[in-house]
Amino acid sequence: MSAKDYIGPFQLFRMIRSGATAQIWEARLKGEENRSAIKVLKYKERKNRAEIEALKQEGLVGKSLKHPNVIEIYEFYPELDQPLLHMELYPGKNLKQLLQANHDAVKKHMDKIVRQCCESLLHLHSHQWVHCDIKPDNYLINEKVKVKLIDFSIAKPFKQGLKLFGSKKIQGTRSYMAPEQIRSKKVDARTDIYGLGCTLHELVAGRTPFTGASSDQLLQKHLKSPPPSLQSADKRVRKDFAELVLKMLAKDPKERPQSMEEVCKAVSKSRVFQATLKTKTDKPG
Repeated sequence: MSAKDYIGPFQLFRMIRSGATAQIWEARLKGEENRSAIKVLKYKERKNRAEIEALKQEGLVGKSLKHPNVIEIYEFYPELDQPLLHMELYPGKNLKQLLQANHDAVKKHMDKIVRQCCESLLHLHSHQWVHCDIKPDNYLINEKVKVKLIDFSIAKPFKQGLKLFGSKKIQGTRSYMAPEQIRSKKVDARTDIYGLGCTLHELVAGRTPFTGASSDQLLQKHLKSPPPSLQSADKRVRKDFAELVLKMLAKDPKERPQSMEEVCKAVSKSRVFQATLKTKTDKPG
């Protein structure tokens, strides 16, 4: 596909990014003036039932959510030659990209970023969904430092639980997976809290709490190794925030905060750093 092509009623303008099975395009629906975005399966994946179901799932979850820090999902189009998801166009990078390009900007706006990450996840949980893949890549951020949670393709209802390693395809991202995900046990809000803990650690320290020379080694560290304190990565981190992140990374879900309400309350009472940071730029773009 290229710019000026069409998929069904959508005119394509610019490819925003391309993944293993899908692409995100800036597009416009016929009859509308404003541009939006579509997530479309690549042509070779257009008959892949698992990928179609994942796209359908993302649409089902996303359409139930209405929050300023959550990407807006409009409609799932399964009947087109290439199934697609119609959604809000949101300019900017994801937090992983910003972290790699300008860690100073992330630190400068850390309090605002952390609050929005927490609020978006609280909204998701209030609708009884577990995201199952919380990581910096799944938070978009624009130049006004407004954050949006994206990608609900493997989200599961609280009541159903989830077995990630019982199928041929592993779901989730190993650098952010809670021990119960790795062990194929039931997931709930505390599973996402663990993933958010990994994310917050990375945003502050510039690296994930655990790394490994192989996938198995990395997973074993999630299962057995104690996480490092953020104060060892940056002495300006407040003790209460460092302790909160350590609690979020507890191996046993019972030892973590038990809800996002609890996390949001703790975040609202504290700043990330002890003093205002001096950085090269105030803008995250």
